[in-house]
This record gives sequence, C-alpha cells and structure tokens, in this order.
Amino acid sequence: MRGYFAIGIDQASKAGNVGNLIRTAHSFGASFVFAVNPKVVAHTGELVTKALTDTSKSHQQLPFYNYPTAADIDVPQGCQVVGIEITDDAVDLPSFKHPTQAIYVLGGERSSLSAEMLARCDSTIKIPTKFSLNVATAGAIVMYDRHRVMGGYPDRPLMTGTKPEPKRAHVHGATRNRHQSKAERIEAEAKRVGILPRGSKSG
Repeated sequence: MRGYFAIGIDQASKAGNVGNLIRTAHSFGASFVFAVNPKVVAHTGELVTKALTDTSKSHQQLPFYNYPTAADIDVPQGCQVVGIEITDDAVDLPSFKHPTQAIYVLGGERSSLSAEMLARCDSTIKIPTKFSLNVATAGAIVMYDRHRVMGGYPDRPLMTGTKPEPKRAHVHGATRNRHQSKAERIEAEAKRVGILPRGSKSG
C-alpha cells in the first residue's frame, strides 16, 4: 500500500481507549499514534497516556507521542491532517478520498476536536451513524475504510452471492499509463457485466 498514516486523539481522557486505538493502529500498519493535551490523572499527577491498557503491548512496537497542544504536532511535508468530527461541513466517510499521506485525529471521549485542532485540519470527515461512537471504535472504522479503499482490493461484485475477483498480485515492472490502465479496467468490467463501453460498436 502506498503512503503512510498516523492517528491520534485530541484531549484523550481514558487510557483504555488510547490502548485500543494503538492496538488497532498497529494492526492496520500505522506509522505512529499520538495524543494531544491528554488528561492529567488527579490522584497521581501523571498523564492518562502513561499506563496504556493494551495486552498486546503495541505501544512497544509503534511510536507514541504526547503533544501539549495542536500546534505542537509535527506534520511531515506533504502530509494532510484529517479531523474526524461531526460538523456541518464534514464529508461522509464513504465518500471521502483518503490522502496518500495522512494524520487522522479524533475528538476526546468527553469533548469534540478543539478549535485549535480543527484549524490545523486540511479536511474533516464524519461516520454516518445515528449517534456518536466510542473514540477507539470510530478510529478503527476510519482505518478499516482507508485499508479497504487503498489496499488494492477489487471492487465488490454487483450481484449478491457472486464470488469476488481475487486480489491482484503486486507487479514490479515498467511504468504503465494510468489512463490506459483505467480504460482497460472499465472495459474489462463492462464485458464482465455484459455492457459495451462508450465508443464501442457491436459486431
């Protein structure tokens, strides 16, 4: 899969959710995970992210960063920040084109994305559900959608019960013309469902 991504929580307040997010991010191949302005535990004075409750210990296999403020996030050159928040202008996740290089950030369990965090976002997306989801669950859905869209999987069959085409093996070779490749895919799909592509003439 081309590109990379990271994911984090703005104003995280529960260690369990941070641990779940790290574990899921690790499984989907994230480059790092982070928290912005995480809660300070009153009786210890420690950040809630100090003791992560992930039995697989993914935080030992994946870099984790604590950023004091949204301005402190070090965004790599060419990378886009994508906020996951229910706002009027947010794009529905099923219609969103994921950036090749992306940093996804979710609002905390007891709050939405801060104004400072929203100001850093290049785009904002939302998951079209009846009500808001647990922050770790929402992060898992977004990572799955990125993997599904960008993982090189064939399109779903048009008919229920139809066996899907196998995933294409990665081929190293000469540079291909993208427009030609797209035209070939459209023609192949049209032949599969019995529809002639535009410009084609029947014999």
